[in-house]
Order: sequence, then C-alpha cells, then structure tokens
Amino acid sequence: MPDIDVLVCDEEGHAALEQLPGVRPVHYDPDAPLPPEAATAEILVPPFLSPASGVKLAEQMPELRLVQLLTAGAEIWVGNLAEGVALSDCKGAHGGATAEWIVGALLAIYRDFPAFQRAQEQGRWDYHRTEELDGKSVLVVGAGDVAAQTVARLTPFGVSTTLVGRRARDGVHGIDEVYDLLPHCDACVVIVPLTDDTRGLIDARFLAAMADGAVLVNAARGPVADTDALVAELTSGRLRAAVDVTDPEPLPEGHPLWSAPGLLLTPHVGGSVPGAMRRAYGIAVEQIAAFVRGEAPPNLVENGY
Repeated sequence: MPDIDVLVCDEEGHAALEQLPGVRPVHYDPDAPLPPEAATAEILVPPFLSPASGVKLAEQMPELRLVQLLTAGAEIWVGNLAEGVALSDCKGAHGGATAEWIVGALLAIYRDFPAFQRAQEQGRWDYHRTEELDGKSVLVVGAGDVAAQTVARLTPFGVSTTLVGRRARDGVHGIDEVYDLLPHCDACVVIVPLTDDTRGLIDARFLAAMADGAVLVNAARGPVADTDALVAELTSGRLRAAVDVTDPEPLPEGHPLWSAPGLLLTPHVGGSVPGAMRRAYGIAVEQIAAFVRGEAPPNLVENGY
C-alpha cells in the first residue's frame, strides 16, 4: 500500500511526520499555490493559528480525508469542510501553557502588577497594599484539558475552584447552573471552545451576575464575550478582567478595549511558548497514526467539540 501524502508547511512538522510509517510529508507554502501532490494528498496540517483563509487550502484538495489542526480551537473549520472529511484538533498540546497564563493573569491583577509597572515607568514609589490569590474562589467555565491544568495550578495557591461544563457530572456543574454560581465567585475563568452555544456566552446578563469587584478571565475565544458589554462593565469600575482573546482580533487601533480601566490585555499568547509546536506535533502524529491504521483519531472534532 503506498504511503499517504500529508501536506505540512513547516520543517518541525516535516521532521515529526518523517518518523511515522505509512505517510509521506509534503511541504507546502500556505501563501503560494499548492504543490502538485495536493491533487492526491489525503491529509492536511494547516499552519498554527491558521486564519479563516486556511479553509481554502482544503478546498483545493479533492482527495482530502483528514484535516489535522495544531490548535485546540476548531471553530473556523467546523461546518466548512466537504462531506466525508474528518477534523481532528490538538487538545492537550497547549493546556499547560494556557493554564500558566491564566494563573499569571490572576496574580497580576490581584497583586496589582500593572499599577506598579506604571509607577516604575513614571519614577514613582507607589507603596500600597494589594489583594492575594490565597483564599479566592474561582469559577472555571469549561471542563476540558485547560480547565484541569488550571485547577492543578491554582490549588497550591490556596484557591478553591468550581467547574462548569456542558452537562452536570461528578465534580462538574452543568452550564444551566452558571447564573446561580457566578455571584459567589471572586473570579470567573472562561475556557470553552467557540461554538454556536458559546458565542456571546459572556453577555451583559452573565457579567451582571458576577459579584462587585470580581475578575473575569477570558482565555477562550474573543466572540465568546460580548465586547461592548465587557467594556461597559469595565468602564463602570464594577469588574476587572484579563483577556488573551478579543472580538475583533487583532484589536484595531483606537478600540475602547485598549483603554478600558481594570483590564489586562495580551495578544492571544496563552499557548505561545517555545515548546508549543513540539507538543502540538507530538499529538498531531498520534492522531494521524490512528487515521492511517483505519481508526478514528482520538481528538476527532464532533458537534464543534
């Protein structure tokens, strides 16, 4: 049986796939015409954080059977692939780094690091007391790998955590309970995939249910939050927030979110660490190996998840 051609756009991926029996990695440039092998290639590995235009690559591959992502987020691909084309994500690759960002964001807000940084830049000795993470209660909306990694990192800080998932199960509350839980948490961390159900989840009602002075952390996707509603709450001074994702993204110059008080904003860097691609390709190779064996990839995306 001939090897299956896999289109991959970087050297790290090419090297990882070369070790996998039954496949032949073929290099492509996402910004140039696809190589001739695209006509028969059955697997596509899009670039990391591929834009929506990446879907057009799949449209040029008539024999495509699997799209293997290097991210956990699959929203731009769901519903946009031809019938019979499977989609597999990279759950597990970026959970640790993203969880680390979440903990760092909470520490920065509670210990008021942004204010101390501003004082340093102005040459002011701004002594003042801050809050601490110890003893805080954190509601984690999302119950997947990132949630588990976040809980594991918050627990040693003396934080009590409560998980919310799509449905209730042991140790996890159902999403229908979220409005009863929000008033009782010091912080709410949202780490859900972007689907029809989660788009606009963090709306005016959601934010209004949070306690005065609470902290919202969005490490999910920008459209999970209603940006106007978030800006309104921040401007009022009632809530604080840390976001690694925005809607729109990238955030345009002059957008009110840039100057919103009480906000820590980073440019979608939660999983962007030196080992990210190595871990991503480690998982991608496992998914592709299962596919080559005739099995469903363990990270197969179904119903948007």
